[in-house]
Amino acid sequence: MLWETLSAARDLGRLHEIASILIRYGFGDVVRRLGMAGVLESAGKVLHWNRASELARLEPPARFRRALEEMGPTYIKLGQILATRVDLFSPEWIEEFEKLQDHAVTVPFEAICQQLEEDFGCAPQALFKTVNPEPLAAASIAQVHRAQLEDGTEVVIKVRRPGIRSIVEADLRLLSRVAEIIESEITDFRRYKPREVVRQFRLSLRRELDLATECRNAERVADNFSQHPEVVIPKVYWKWCSERVNVQQYIDGLPGNDLKAVDEAVLDRKILARQGAQAVLKMVLVDGFFHADPHPGNLFYLPDNRIAFIDFGMVGRLSEHRRDQVITLLHGLVEQDAQAVVEVLLDWSSDVAVDTERLSLDVEGFVDQYHGVPLKDLNLVALLNELTSLLRDYALSLPPDLTLLIKVFVTLEGVGRQLDPEFDMVTVAAPFLHRAMLARYAPDALAKRGWRAVASTADLLIGLPQDLRQLLRSARSGRLQLHVDVTRLKIFGNQLDRAASRIAVGNVIAALIIGSSIVMTIKGGPTLLGLPLFGLLGFVGAVVGAVWLLFSIWRSGKREN
Repeated sequence: MLWETLSAARDLGRLHEIASILIRYGFGDVVRRLGMAGVLESAGKVLHWNRASELARLEPPARFRRALEEMGPTYIKLGQILATRVDLFSPEWIEEFEKLQDHAVTVPFEAICQQLEEDFGCAPQALFKTVNPEPLAAASIAQVHRAQLEDGTEVVIKVRRPGIRSIVEADLRLLSRVAEIIESEITDFRRYKPREVVRQFRLSLRRELDLATECRNAERVADNFSQHPEVVIPKVYWKWCSERVNVQQYIDGLPGNDLKAVDEAVLDRKILARQGAQAVLKMVLVDGFFHADPHPGNLFYLPDNRIAFIDFGMVGRLSEHRRDQVITLLHGLVEQDAQAVVEVLLDWSSDVAVDTERLSLDVEGFVDQYHGVPLKDLNLVALLNELTSLLRDYALSLPPDLTLLIKVFVTLEGVGRQLDPEFDMVTVAAPFLHRAMLARYAPDALAKRGWRAVASTADLLIGLPQDLRQLLRSARSGRLQLHVDVTRLKIFGNQLDRAASRIAVGNVIAALIIGSSIVMTIKGGPTLLGLPLFGLLGFVGAVVGAVWLLFSIWRSGKREN
């Protein structure tokens, strides 16, 4: 089994721990099918396949969520990523994934100081006026402490947890193997694209492990909002930043979930809701670089109805082409333009066979139900949720760079509703969409796209003579080859090859039986147990070949099922 190719024996301990948790939460069959049980038992680990009655009564989404919590920080973060895959998982699974909270036991300040001394080259007390030993926050990747610079400036020191990288890398190795096995062995799970999910998760988590990347993200967003004083991004102090530590401005504001304090500070909730939504929409639709986790814990409200965003460890990126598609999709939903929505979905499903006519009819019916509904009564989140349900019905999935986007809109709608019960996302988003559509067809934008097309065409024409020469040269020398990859024909060929191999083995078995029978009738020669030796060996070979043939047929039938 594939588990036997694990790169390091040290992963077996972690593997046993994960398998035991899955079994305890009622996923023992998955463990068996992944082949984890055999390798653990051969390593001397004894598995108990009993499941507690209380856990057995839980629904699968709840059991899986609790298993992720018990497996530790890497798997909690995996669950948080899965919560963004509304295109793959139904609402009950998404609801459970959203319950995963990134809390962790605090690291002793002595261990934090030791690592800071390695990074700074001296004790942190020698660089900062004060450092609070009590953590301001503790998560699975890093721990945060308040401090003061020598000039009295309030800052926060974010320190990566000691030893976290080796743990994460071990978990990522195991997750990669699990994804490969699931995709090859468990047909029902293939539509969830486990290898692609793990690949995205691996990239995201490794970026989070580099705390300097978070600072670069924050500065990029700060530059984008340099002309918007209502949005505050913490200043970065690069002098003390590295892969394992960063120092940023301390934001002294009201937490995003403390609405009572907001009212006591006489801040305008409606303005806060609108400005927060406008800020996120600008990041997504204008800048193409957005905070991917704008939940209340990452928001602070400041005097004069300003909003501060913190923690840019998780960000989303949208290319100009992808932003055009998102704008077209959202504009089509808001304006009930079914054809525009269908065109975008077909672009996203280019590698999947889709019944285009049926999809168009379903989208037209979906959009038509909102015909005549006033703009302020449209619920953008409900629209997007229904759209993702439609994607699941057609076994389609969002492009990887869009998986965070719908999650951002859902979170934004929830925060806006908390601040202002009358908040509606469509009213705030509509002006952005109209401006974006107008900007797309502005003279300078058309000229820019036209120039790109001209440049691309010119490059093609310039390179055409050389390409033709190479083509003719290959043809003259006989090196010109035409490759046609027909998947169904290849499968059929493999089936014919297996059938021919079995026929050949069957013929050999028949020849052995006939030849051995003839040898048995001839007297003389060596004997074994009173029987001619060569005849006996022929019968044994025939039995072995017959067993192999039967096993091959049985395994092939099982694979097809």
